[in-house]
Amino acid sequence: MSSPDSISEFTTLITTGLENSGLKPADYPVTAFAAYLDLLERWNRAYNLTGIRERKKMVTHHILDSLSVLPFLHGDRCLDVGTGAGLPGLILALATPGKQWTLLDSNRKKIRFVRQAILELNICNIEAVCSRVEDYNTDKPFATVITRAFGRLNVAIDCTRHLLTSTTALMVMKGEDILPELEDLDKSTMQVKVHNIDVPGISKRRSLIEIRTVSTLS
Repeated sequence: MSSPDSISEFTTLITTGLENSGLKPADYPVTAFAAYLDLLERWNRAYNLTGIRERKKMVTHHILDSLSVLPFLHGDRCLDVGTGAGLPGLILALATPGKQWTLLDSNRKKIRFVRQAILELNICNIEAVCSRVEDYNTDKPFATVITRAFGRLNVAIDCTRHLLTSTTALMVMKGEDILPELEDLDKSTMQVKVHNIDVPGISKRRSLIEIRTVSTLS
């Protein structure tokens, strides 16, 4: 069962984190974010869903880090590849009820957690799918395909290429040391933008790499 004291503490930490980020807490579903972290904390006692256990870090690295990419999302259909415990897709879905999200992961345990979170938080705009991205296909194109901690940029591109259309942007969340990975890319076949992001509470700068292959440029 959820812990009122835990949810209260998470609510306070999230509210402070949003304010430190220059955001208005009233514009976000803070209570739902807190309930998600409470559920994640409880599941982490039995299952190794994420390596972060300290509550302040859960707020910065799960909630604030996920929300930092919100201004860069495209369109109303979004796919989170390798979502794990629902990051960043579940947090972004809560923040964007008008967008439809698919959260994809091949780990059954993690997808089971995501489905439980969808049920308990009554989230209506998420579909959770247990599949390897290489095996996943859809008849409806996505405007945004996003991934965090999926691997090197060239691997993320190769694994998702079959899902990229003329209206799709591949958004890869990375740390600050991305130059070697950028140098590995064939710039003649893709358009690459780097968005530098500072997340309060995370000491190192974050990067969001936006990629469109030349063959799918509109």
